[in-house]
Amino acid sequence: MKHDRLITLDGTVNFRDLGGYRNKDGQHLKWNKIYRADSLSSLSANDEAKLEEMRVTIDCDLRSTNEQAMAPDQLWDGVQYIDCHLYAETRDGSFAKEKDRAVYKFLHHIPKINGTNNFLGEIYQNVILSPASQAAFAKVFANLLTLPEDEGLVFHCSAGKDRTGMTAALLLTALGVDDKTISQDYLLTNQLYSFGLKKQIPSDSEMINLVNRMNVTQGEGTAIKGVTQTINEGFGGFDKYFIKVLGFSKEDLTRLRELYLE
Repeated sequence: MKHDRLITLDGTVNFRDLGGYRNKDGQHLKWNKIYRADSLSSLSANDEAKLEEMRVTIDCDLRSTNEQAMAPDQLWDGVQYIDCHLYAETRDGSFAKEKDRAVYKFLHHIPKINGTNNFLGEIYQNVILSPASQAAFAKVFANLLTLPEDEGLVFHCSAGKDRTGMTAALLLTALGVDDKTISQDYLLTNQLYSFGLKKQIPSDSEMINLVNRMNVTQGEGTAIKGVTQTINEGFGGFDKYFIKVLGFSKEDLTRLRELYLE
């Protein structure tokens, strides 16, 4: 099967394969397994047929229940829809009081995010710490752990930028990808986002240029450090976050890496 970072579809401009990224041990993420995307509410019949042919069988929707109701995903044959809304929608799903958040950060030694005026990074950090968001992340990982070998999973929000970017960063961290590569993947999202705002689909040549630019970008996506720095410094690495916070086992983490690395 052909390996493309960007998947060309009629109804979305930010549908991407996370395959091919190299981790710190020299392994690569498997292609045609884990996808990230923007809204899937405007897919064409051709898009549906293509996703069915690609064997994408799990659709994890990170959007709010209101967004889901206003613009429901256009589902294709053979796909299972999973509600994984990432932001807390009730007080029970978030920190009840600001002091609870402060105590949590102190107990886990959560770092201050580096970067000048990195307000977005602080938002990302708060999401990583939110019980509601942790439950949504756990749901994505649980579906990845049970996904058949010949099938794929996509997770998405509205623009494929913030909620999708955080989830992608967490997954890439889980699979041992370095921070620079995670930042580059995030920066590609920002470039594609402009096409989404203009309701335009990049041409093949524009897509190639965007990916090439991502591969040589020297600047850091400082905002996404709200995820990576919090996991690595605040919890002592992804393994501890996965087991102690998301509720999985060491065996689950070993299996996750066996399933998605080669």
